[in-house]
Amino acid sequence: MRRTFVNRTRNATIARRPHNAPPQRETGPRVNERIRCPEIRLIGANGENIGIVTPSRAMSMAEEAGLDLVEISPNAEPPVCKIMDFGKFKYEQQKREAEARKKQHIIEIKEIKFRPGTDTHDFDVKMRSVLKFLGEGDKVKVTLRFRGREMAHQELGLELLNRVAAQVSEAEVGKVEAMPKLEGRQMVMMIAPK
Repeated sequence: MRRTFVNRTRNATIARRPHNAPPQRETGPRVNERIRCPEIRLIGANGENIGIVTPSRAMSMAEEAGLDLVEISPNAEPPVCKIMDFGKFKYEQQKREAEARKKQHIIEIKEIKFRPGTDTHDFDVKMRSVLKFLGEGDKVKVTLRFRGREMAHQELGLELLNRVAAQVSEAEVGKVEAMPKLEGRQMVMMIAPK
């Protein structure tokens, strides 16, 4: 007797295993029950040094005060913990980080392109941009592109880039970081802010 098998999965959808992402590691200090050390150095809510106690005793003191037990220095021996309002601590920390991000400026490299035949007005407009970028604290890459037979007159390009360098040093907003050098069909000069 011959058996026939019917493929019943043809119309059925295949269930896929859920993607098991690795558990996210907690960032930030350990709080309350997460502090698992035999003993800790405790600092009170007002900043007074209470001394070395067990975490359970410190937890009961924190609960009496209506606050949290936060691990401040986990690498110390024994770890240093403080009784404080963790929500307030976290909020102040986020504010400090946001303030620090606001103050930091990422230096970008701005590029200004010239040609050997750049006329005086175009030169002045581009120089204003160079000085503005340097004033904002960004580096400027001045590129001078040669086309066709212009390669025979590289001295014109060098003269133009020297004019740029002279105006930058005259305005005292930047200094030439890399003198003009030829890279293929273009001459490049880097200017850094002062």
